[in-house]
Amino acid sequence: MAEQATQRTSARKTPKLLEVYRATVVPALIKEFSYKSPLVAPRIQKVVINMGVKEGAQDAKVLERLSQELALITGQKPVYRKAKKSISAFKLREGAPIGLKVTLRGNRMYEFVERLFQVAMPRIRDFRGFPDSSFDGQANLSIGLQEQSIFPEVELDKVVKIQGMDITFVTSTSKKEDVKRMFELMGFPFRK
Repeated sequence: MAEQATQRTSARKTPKLLEVYRATVVPALIKEFSYKSPLVAPRIQKVVINMGVKEGAQDAKVLERLSQELALITGQKPVYRKAKKSISAFKLREGAPIGLKVTLRGNRMYEFVERLFQVAMPRIRDFRGFPDSSFDGQANLSIGLQEQSIFPEVELDKVVKIQGMDITFVTSTSKKEDVKRMFELMGFPFRK
């Protein structure tokens, strides 16, 4: 019984990036942009990871293996995405599984973002940072990664297919300058 209580308390431990956000990023943003309240400061609401797998309709084993790898990377089981239309040129039928999606919120989100910034991004070959043109009109940041093997959770020997992924950071405000500064303070590498 005591072991279960210990496991529950360790599972609720606040991620380091969230502590950094609260202790240094929010005060710096308040000072720089003259916010009246810490609640006005921009924050990441959710992170959405998408993997489009064109071979998923023909080979279910590839999709299953990629699903396991994405679950290892994110700590959450992905949802299968199905084709909405049949397209004969792509040999695609309506309802065929063609992708994977994970939506992260809360502590899991901050743990994933921390591993992405601190561990995975430095492992990208010839990496010079992401362009700041990756923001959409609502100040959400979207980036693309070319392979899942940059994450240490993925064993290179067991990789069936090199697969890229799209990662979208949904933010709480539509002010691009504020959000960009928040990401810079959190350690996101923008191209200079």
